[in-house]
Amino acid sequence: MSESRAESFSGEWQGPGLTPRQVRVTLIGIAFALFLASLDQTIVATAIPRIVADLDGFDRFTWISTSYIVASTSVVLITGAVSDVYGRKWLFVGGIAIFLVGSALAAISPTMNALIAFRAVQGLGGGMIMALTFVTIADLYSPAERGKYMGLIAAIFGVSSVLGPTLGGFITDQLSWQWVFIVNIPLGIPIIVLFVRMFPDAKRTGPVRKIDWVGAALIVLAIVPVLLGLSWGGNQFEWSSPQVISALVIGSVMAIVFVLYESRIPNPILPLAVFRNRIVGIGLLVSFLTGLAMFGAIFFVPLFFQGVLGASPTASGSFLTPMMLGIVFGAASSGQILSRTGGHYRIQGVLGLSVMTVGLFGLSRVSGDTTHGYALTSAVIMGFGLGTSFPIYTTAIQNSVPQQFLGVATSASQFFRSVGGSIGLALFGSYLVRQFKSEMQANLPDEAFDAVPPLLLERITENPNALLRPEASESLMSAFAASGESGTELGLKVLDSIRDSLANAIGDIFFLAFIFVLISVVAAAFIREIPLKGRSGVPGKPAPEPGPASTPADD
Repeated sequence: MSESRAESFSGEWQGPGLTPRQVRVTLIGIAFALFLASLDQTIVATAIPRIVADLDGFDRFTWISTSYIVASTSVVLITGAVSDVYGRKWLFVGGIAIFLVGSALAAISPTMNALIAFRAVQGLGGGMIMALTFVTIADLYSPAERGKYMGLIAAIFGVSSVLGPTLGGFITDQLSWQWVFIVNIPLGIPIIVLFVRMFPDAKRTGPVRKIDWVGAALIVLAIVPVLLGLSWGGNQFEWSSPQVISALVIGSVMAIVFVLYESRIPNPILPLAVFRNRIVGIGLLVSFLTGLAMFGAIFFVPLFFQGVLGASPTASGSFLTPMMLGIVFGAASSGQILSRTGGHYRIQGVLGLSVMTVGLFGLSRVSGDTTHGYALTSAVIMGFGLGTSFPIYTTAIQNSVPQQFLGVATSASQFFRSVGGSIGLALFGSYLVRQFKSEMQANLPDEAFDAVPPLLLERITENPNALLRPEASESLMSAFAASGESGTELGLKVLDSIRDSLANAIGDIFFLAFIFVLISVVAAAFIREIPLKGRSGVPGKPAPEPGPASTPADD
């Protein structure tokens, strides 16, 4: 795509038409809302091992987060499209309210399946909050200013991520895991009051676009079956089972139907024409790949600290703090550099993602003998590289689309990152269960197969619960000690085998994440840079609304 065509496609940036005070209040409101939603994701992370132990759901433990992400992903695009037509305020209020209802229901979950379902309710609200946060930033500030504010928002996410693991571990240790959900309610109610009273209710101007409800339904019907198939494969069912194959086929067919349908209607929920813009295409690809690695890495770091290094939930949260600080510093500094240098997002993206690969490669080398210092150092490096990518690609995508498609383009960036995270958790979770079982079969001492009852042996080889819950560890050792001194020795060997098997399985997951981010480094090197628009906009006429008859910019 020539530079002139890229600029023409971008059009002029239109200011929000708000007073400086309204801009400040709006920024404060979305910062609090984002803090609430992001705190929930990290505060839950350190409680998950205890939740799994209490509700006996190791085979479904990734779905505590996957259900949240699947639900949030399903509403991201439709939220962006609806907000482009009807405004942001009441969608924001509704998203926060749904999130709080889901939190209350999750706190009283009696079973793993119930918790997974209620986490999905939380995800619906959380997805609306996340989508509207980044869209509203684009409303308030020009592309030339957006980088530093995207970095600020990413830093807020990081601050909540710093507090979340430690707070989640402390609450889990001192009260119970249910309280990591209950805490959202007193935090969320004042935020709703702030939005109702202070958030500007700006009305959209210009022609009203129709909402593509059919497209929204089709994309959900495409995503959910694929994620179910990837989660089931090698876990609940064999990869060749009818359940897995049917889910993957249905999802793939619906994805094709979605693309065909979207290409033939005048107001699609996801205008496929914008994908012909290389900046958008590469930006979304990188968002997808880093999302895939990000959710996988952050999710399995607490499991490694608690299951392999033997840390308590509180200590595990403290160990995560340096990694989250790396994300905060990476995001804040990257956003500032992006704005001050005029938008050199190719070189920034390549450097930041390369740093992330170094950290992930270090984490992929973990074992049962890994020290806390090594794991922390690798996690911090990974976190810093991850943080640098947050403001870059959202800003690049926003800078390359017309103003009237700002909401859906921004939502597409969050959507692809969430889809990547959903697929990553599904794949990594399925792989972890299968790989742990395989490692246990290889690492268990030979005498265990003769001395351990078959039922207990099956439980040991399929679930590392003995490492995640002190009561389970004591129960296992008591069972071995009952057979005499040699039984105690065998029990210690079995615990070592469980620890080594879990460490090896988690290390393999980090290596897979490393491969995905390495691919994103290559993709990032091909993104085209165009100057970030200032308040006066870039010269040139705004592009026509993409549709069957329009000719969008391409390469």
